[in-house]
This record gives sequence, C-alpha cells and structure tokens, in this order.
Amino acid sequence: MSDQQQDLQQRLPQQKEEEQQEEEEEEEMEEEEQQELSSTNGGEIPSTGHTLTATTEKHLMDLAHSFRSAVANPSELFTGGILTSANHAFWYPNVHPVHWVHEVYTQHHFGNYVISNRQTSATIWEDMPVYTRIGMHLLFATMVDRRLLETHRLQHLFSEESLNQGRHFDAPESVSYISHFIKTYKIDLTELLVQDLSQYECFNAFFYRKLKEGAREIADKDDGNVITSAADSRLCVFDSIDAATKVWIKGQAFTLENLLQDQEMAQAFDGGSIAIFRLAPQDYHRFHSPVQGSVAKEPVKIGGTYFTVNPMAVNENLNVFTENVRVVNVINLEQGQQGQRNAAFDHAVFVAVGALLVGSIALTGAKDVGNTFKKGDELGYFAYGGSTCILLFKKGAVQFDSDLLEHSQNGLETLVRTGEHIGVVRQ
Repeated sequence: MSDQQQDLQQRLPQQKEEEQQEEEEEEEMEEEEQQELSSTNGGEIPSTGHTLTATTEKHLMDLAHSFRSAVANPSELFTGGILTSANHAFWYPNVHPVHWVHEVYTQHHFGNYVISNRQTSATIWEDMPVYTRIGMHLLFATMVDRRLLETHRLQHLFSEESLNQGRHFDAPESVSYISHFIKTYKIDLTELLVQDLSQYECFNAFFYRKLKEGAREIADKDDGNVITSAADSRLCVFDSIDAATKVWIKGQAFTLENLLQDQEMAQAFDGGSIAIFRLAPQDYHRFHSPVQGSVAKEPVKIGGTYFTVNPMAVNENLNVFTENVRVVNVINLEQGQQGQRNAAFDHAVFVAVGALLVGSIALTGAKDVGNTFKKGDELGYFAYGGSTCILLFKKGAVQFDSDLLEHSQNGLETLVRTGEHIGVVRQ
C-alpha cells in the first residue's frame, strides 16, 4: 500500500465525521430559525416537516422574479412564462410537495371553499388566480415573508405595482389580453351589452364591461323592504361587527372608526350589521345599489395600500379593510310602504374597497349628493383585479337571510349574483 493510499484511509473516517457534524449543525440552525419565526408570528406557522432544498430555494427565487416580471409585463399573466396554468404542473410540485400544499391550503386559504348553491348548500373549491396565488404564496407561505407582511414594509410595493398594472391595462395595446382573459376565466359573452370585442379600447374597458338589460334579475325590485346583493361576488353577512371580527375579519386595527375615518358615523353604526361582498377577477365588476335611496353626503375617498382581499389575508392579522384604498358612501334609505316603520333603517354605509392589482374605484350613480337610485341601479365599478364592497346597517335595521348567516358563522362565503335576495328590513 502506497503512502498516499495509507494517508487517504486515515483521513476517510475523519472526513465522514466532519460531514456528519456539518449536517447536524445545519439541522440545528434550521430548527432555531423555525422556532424564532414561529415565535415572531405567535406560533401560527404550520409545522409541515418540509425542508427547503437548494433546488426548491432556486424555484422560489425564480417565482419571486417571475411575479415581479409579470406585474411589470402583464401579458405574462395570461400568455406565457412560468405563471401560466399550462406551465403550472411543471414547477408547482417541485416547489410545494403535495402533503405540504394540502396543509397550507387548509390553514391559509390559497383557494377557498364557497357555497355554490343556496338551496342545497353544496360547496365548490375555487382556486386562487395564478398571479395572486404566486404572489400570496411567496408573501404568506414562506416564513420570512409572513413576518414582513405584518409590518408596513410591503405596502409601498403593493400600491406601486397595483397602480402600474392599472396604467398598463388602460393602454390601447392591452386589448390583446382580452381573448386570453376570456379563455382563462370562461367569461360568458352572451350577457354582455357590447359583445363585439373589437369595440373595447383597452383591457380595463372589457374588465369593467356592462351587462345587457335583464342579465341580472333584481329580487322584489319595487319593494324597499328587501335587501339585495350589490355585486356578483362571494358574500359573508353578520348581525354585528363583533361577530364579524370573531369569525372573519382578524385585523387587530379593524374598527368602524378606522374603516370610515369618521368618529360620529362610527358611533351611529356601532353594534350594527355588516355584509362583505368579495369580487374575484372573473366576476362582473360593476356594483349596484342593494337598497332604494339617495346619496346623503359627498363620497369620501380614503388613501391607503392595496392588500389582497382574499380570505387568506382577511383572516390573518392584517388590517386589510382599514388600510386599503376605499371610497365611503352614505345612503339615505327609503323603506317600503308595507309593514311597520323601522327607525333604525334610515341610513346605510356603502364602502368600495380596492385590492391587489386594482388601481381605481370609479363612482357612477353614487358620485353626487342627492343622486337617487332604485334597487339594482349601478353605483360604480372597479378596474382590474379583485375587490370588495362592504355594506353597513344600524343595529336592528335589517335581518339577513338565515342561510347566509349560518354559512358565514361557519367561515364560508356564499356565491351570489347582483340583485339576489340577501335580507329584509327588520319588522
């Protein structure tokens, strides 16, 4: 045996011992990081048992870059690159093992079960749109970003990217995305007022498209005692703000005063009921009056950021509704002629809330003091992205439908369409 071979034989055990020691040190460091981040987030981070390999870390970095690129180049949302549904199967399992995905999906709403049929209470699973899923996975599922989201460090990013996206989709060349959007979200063109796609001057013009008359039936249209859905949306209703914050809205700063930025108004609606209409990108994005009435005072636009309004954000300790851009509209209510008069049914508040990739909220039928509207009349619209409408009534003013209340108490949204019956004036 040569001197070189003898030397190698002597060094092998020592090398193995050093390698084993390095592995143990790496495992200890990972455990310490997990414990530190879990402590920072109140122990909310799921224990998935999934270790990020070098390959997985590379995938995450690529995804982060792709998400930012897609916001800068919105065509990637529908037409190409790693973000498309067609490429989803190639990279997604490498980044998120199946058992890990199921656990995180359940805890953090990377898709949502919603009630699809009010008569049968049947549920369906709605996947989050690909662009939102990637952005939110990066911001919520990775432990470091979950901690960052609970600070104000990402608010500027959301606002900047949302406004950039809006400007891009207002440009004439953005019309090329319309066909991809229709295919991706299976948009029903037969109900559109303008069905000739060449008539839309930009993508946003199609996004806040109008429907032809009669496309949405308004329940008991002439009965002022019936409350209807303000939008095609996923709806949660609660008899009190307190119930909503216990079940649905988890942001610690959520109060009526923070939402409305008006102490007197907040006191008037203290203890009142709330309806939350969440619009997804595929929805018709014009919102309509759920009541008979008129504009009581000048609408107030409140500046802010553009957090996503997906349940995964609303159910977290993020002050989504009180920090997002929003427009507050106070409505003088007209009660129906039948039944006893309800003194609490005198005013309602309608809040349009912007969200991730929504650059504008436009008022149409509710922009001037004194404007009157019937139930089902258009109040305004949102530009591209997801968004939310919040409807507030005073304590004792309305009785929401029992099925909606039950599903909401169980943490489930219900699919509703504009004009659908959701409640009545309390007698």
